[in-house]
Amino acid sequence: MTRQPIAHGSFTIERVYQATPALVFAAWSNIEIKARWFIGPAHWTQIRREQSFEPGGHEILHGRFPHGLETLYTARFHEIVDNERIVYVYDMHLSGKHHSLSLVTVEVDPVNDGTRLIYSEQVAYLDGTDGIEGIASRERGVSAHLDGLGALLRG
Repeated sequence: MTRQPIAHGSFTIERVYQATPALVFAAWSNIEIKARWFIGPAHWTQIRREQSFEPGGHEILHGRFPHGLETLYTARFHEIVDNERIVYVYDMHLSGKHHSLSLVTVEVDPVNDGTRLIYSEQVAYLDGTDGIEGIASRERGVSAHLDGLGALLRG
């Protein structure tokens, strides 16, 4: 068996939404709302989604692409402060192979007439993924999710 190096990286993304902190937070805590913006890319089909939004709770999002690749996102919530912050760890598996492990913090702060969201992620790629390419890809994916959240909040 060939030993895979672990690649590490991190990134932070900030967004300002013209919505209250309570609405922004609800978009993370309510599974029906989250299912409208936290989804796989085009041509991806959801197989399973569940969420228990509480410290020690979990989230699962499992899906498949037409060419057969399956994604399995499993998260565990460590700290939740209503309308302020969420801290969780998640694993990403690709077709049964452990791809990465991440620590995420989501901070929700009131600003002027809206909310600033600060998303920070520290990731370890476990499958030989190049850290620079992996971080760039992950940051694009999270940005797309946060843009989708913004579109949802705009109505």
